[in-house]
Amino acid sequence: MTRMKKLLIVFCFLLFVFGSRAQQIKRFNPDSIRTIVIDSAINIHSHRLNAQDFIDAVLADTGFYQAFQNMKHYGFTAENRIYTFNSKNKIDGKSYRKIKHSYIDGKPKAAYLAKSDSGSLYKSNGKPQLYTVEMFDYIFTNAYKSNFVPGPMTQGEAGKNASYKSKLKTLIFAPGHKVTGLPFISSKTEIFGKDMKGYYFYQFARGKYLDSIPVYRFRVVRKPSIADNDVVIKELTTIFDMRTFQILGRYVDLKYHNMLFSFDVQMNIELNKVNGELLPAKITYQGNWDVPFHKTERASFLIVQKDYKKE
Repeated sequence: MTRMKKLLIVFCFLLFVFGSRAQQIKRFNPDSIRTIVIDSAINIHSHRLNAQDFIDAVLADTGFYQAFQNMKHYGFTAENRIYTFNSKNKIDGKSYRKIKHSYIDGKPKAAYLAKSDSGSLYKSNGKPQLYTVEMFDYIFTNAYKSNFVPGPMTQGEAGKNASYKSKLKTLIFAPGHKVTGLPFISSKTEIFGKDMKGYYFYQFARGKYLDSIPVYRFRVVRKPSIADNDVVIKELTTIFDMRTFQILGRYVDLKYHNMLFSFDVQMNIELNKVNGELLPAKITYQGNWDVPFHKTERASFLIVQKDYKKE
């Protein structure tokens, strides 16, 4: 299997989301920050809403992509924690970075405020040992650079590498849409389509985000009667601001296994509003993945971005 194909497989894992953590892999979770409290389940019809209203909002949303575009107008501090695990789910590697990001004269700048490593997360040339870490760096470190260009997100960019990047962005910023060109699972990503929607049930609740923002929680969950490999997305949870119906967070639970590769991944993203603009606040990842002739990768990430200042 070529390196690019391996990277493409990792692309399948890295989606943005937020919500319940009931099915997370049972090991150390670096995310101890709890920002949402659910009050109760609700009958959405009493709120003059129906399931299709939430589905339409998920499919039409561009807010997550825009939030990363908005970063280019701000300086901020990022704290990045990475943990890797052995076959017994014991920590065998750690990395911590505290970085001051700024955008000066149209160019991104990064200054390390703190940096520490243990284990063997990085090669001697500074590049990540794990494909998982490499992809995470690509998505979130480079998010402040040229990969998030002004304008709407599109699929089908020219060139092989550009095409892979396009698929990755679609997986992350447009969950529920069909993403072509992903081996074995392309048809399973369109969870609201006619072929897949019968595999899921919907749950609705209300709560508070960041102690004060009233929110709806919309959970799309695999039916217990559906076999594991009939779906890739086990759960997609979306958090909506009740006042504006803006999406503030997503959580996704992904799992799939076949003879070529397997993965078990949960990922979470939260946004916050600064100066009236949505910006990334917290990103977490917990996952395992395996491909033939390559060591199984087990990793957790926590990225917290704060102290945004307009530049």
